Amino acid sequence: MNIDSIENGIVLDHITAKKGDIIYRYLHLDTLDCTVAMIRNVKSKKMGRKDLIKIADNISIDLDVLGYIDPGVTVNVIRNGKLDTKKKLDLPELLHDVIKCSNPRCITSSEQELSHIFRLHNRETREYRCVYCEHKKEGFI
Repeated sequence: MNIDSIENGIVLDHITAKKGDIIYRYLHLDTLDCTVAMIRNVKSKKMGRKDLIKIADNISIDLDVLGYIDPGVTVNVIRNGKLDTKKKLDLPELLHDVIKCSNPRCITSSEQELSHIFRLHNRETREYRCVYCEHKKEGFI
């Protein structure tokens, strides 16, 4: 299989196998007018298998969403056919409007205009807590 390189754009690399679809959905890549290629189950010495997403445009990406879904992702910015910037993501300390508080007594239930903000509470279990009511959200999405 031959996947062309991109002249200018973004390559999301080291995506955990089978999480490419989730990232594609949450970053709303289906709404872009540029070419987007998702390659699944690519052989990887480091990971065994991985997914890869190539976006043929330099768009703004919500790194918090990306880091929350799959904290090992690498974001590569390509300019003029060469790697310009490389950033390895980790779990974000704060999440703004990525997940919603499910506590019916939380102020975000009655005050609809308030942002849903979660703070990372435990990195090992990926536990986040609502900054308003301390309700916990474990796992992802």
